[in-house]
Amino acid sequence: MKTSRRSVLVAGAASAVTLMAGANPSNLSRTQKKKTTKSFDVVIVGGGSAGAVLASRLSEDHSRQVLLIEAGPNFAPGSYPPVLKNANIVAGSPAFDWNYSTQDAALLGHNVPVPRGRVIGGSSAVNGTVAMRARATDFARWADRGIEGWSWKEVLASYKAMENTPSGDDAWHGRGGPFPIRQRTGQENTVSMRAFVDASEAIGLSRVTDFNGANQHGVGPYPLNVVDGVRMNTGMVYLTASVRARRNLTIHADAEVDAVVFQGHRATGVRLADGKVILAGEVVLAAGAFGSPAILMRSGIGPSSHLSELGIQPLVDLPVGDRLQDHPFYYNVYALKREVNQMDPAAGAIVWTRSNSAKANELDLHVSGTHFIDPKASPTGGAIVLAAAVTLPKSVGQFRLASRDPRAAPRIHYNFFADKNDLDRMVEAVMLSRQIGRAAPFSDFVDHEMSPGSAVDDEKSLRTNIVSTVAAYLHPTSTVPMGTASDPTAVVDAWGKVKGVEGLRVVDASILPDIPSVATNVTTIMVAERIAAKIFS
Repeated sequence: MKTSRRSVLVAGAASAVTLMAGANPSNLSRTQKKKTTKSFDVVIVGGGSAGAVLASRLSEDHSRQVLLIEAGPNFAPGSYPPVLKNANIVAGSPAFDWNYSTQDAALLGHNVPVPRGRVIGGSSAVNGTVAMRARATDFARWADRGIEGWSWKEVLASYKAMENTPSGDDAWHGRGGPFPIRQRTGQENTVSMRAFVDASEAIGLSRVTDFNGANQHGVGPYPLNVVDGVRMNTGMVYLTASVRARRNLTIHADAEVDAVVFQGHRATGVRLADGKVILAGEVVLAAGAFGSPAILMRSGIGPSSHLSELGIQPLVDLPVGDRLQDHPFYYNVYALKREVNQMDPAAGAIVWTRSNSAKANELDLHVSGTHFIDPKASPTGGAIVLAAAVTLPKSVGQFRLASRDPRAAPRIHYNFFADKNDLDRMVEAVMLSRQIGRAAPFSDFVDHEMSPGSAVDDEKSLRTNIVSTVAAYLHPTSTVPMGTASDPTAVVDAWGKVKGVEGLRVVDASILPDIPSVATNVTTIMVAERIAAKIFS
């Protein structure tokens, strides 16, 4: 008779109980064994955009014991502090952040801050709330790599199933899912944001009424996961009061995971930074594009030479951290005239277009219109940011540990503009944003350009300014990329299973095979939904 997935999980849990009762897994010290706690069918590490989804879905089976471990605090859905609820504030408190920066000064002349959420809800609790799907062409690249199960038809159904969107065409939108998406209207936006859209149209861009619909090429207001001004993070909408009340779901907050515990090549649990060991039938890492690779490396899974340098015994030699990507991001900022310096709501509208070197059907440039800037930075008390981004970068970064210490910040190298074409396209994007900035009716609302400013008046000086001030769009991906069995650069299979070991998966933005051409939050949630349904049903 065929063994069910549920039987496998129970068998794994039973094996863990045996270990707890006195077997001697090779990487448990005597002290650690004394700290071993009860076992669970599934332990999920990280309660963010993917982890909250997994905890909610996997605990729907009341016979499955699920533990969700989060390094940050656990707030009940209605108890998040204002700095996390307010959709006009992005990464507003170091108390809920990992406080990381890249080490790119040698290449760019400066390091790049990369705030990530450290709280139940993860980065979905601190982000800009953009709720735009990846495009069909993004998933076509997955298929080109030989990755099956992620066709546009399949993922569109999953996107629709996870969302509740009251507007738009039924063919493109789900109505009954847990994740709220609301299409912002022009009337809801500030007057300067409406002028940004109108000026974009005046220079030839088409109006887009629904970026999650049939067409994304043009300009229009954002779709956002914001309801009545509140950022709807996954800790709120997936870990509802009724979900948290399930007897088979345990949430362990303020607990940082050091490593995965193995017996041979089978994962049997996790070890916390304080040495406590929690046993499991299956371990799922959902700690994000920085957290998941760090845990893998500390567990002996990663580039063996790097691990050996840090005194970590390699278990499986895999290219963890070798395909890191993020979108380079540049702030073109305008001081608003005092009579029109309204800045609420902050997230407003976006241009999504293509560069001169884009491939067929690709949209590889953004100009994002927001008020995510301190009004005190403007001499007029108000400002608007037209932030340019290259959304299909060719440059590839690298993620490495700085130390075996689980509390040490990692070494993150974005390598922005290592591929010259990325800088060429960023120049195009900034020139477009400045063209919009100088066009009516937007120009009628502008007091002056704050950044880069009038002194940067030729392409050469603009290039220099871009390199010296570039930031990140904060969409890190691909540190634990999925791929086929024959792909030497892949770390997991199409459903997050880590190569070379048993009982261990990774499910978060780190497994995306490359960076999509848009903000990653909605796609990360969709990936978690699909893997939960595919593997754990």
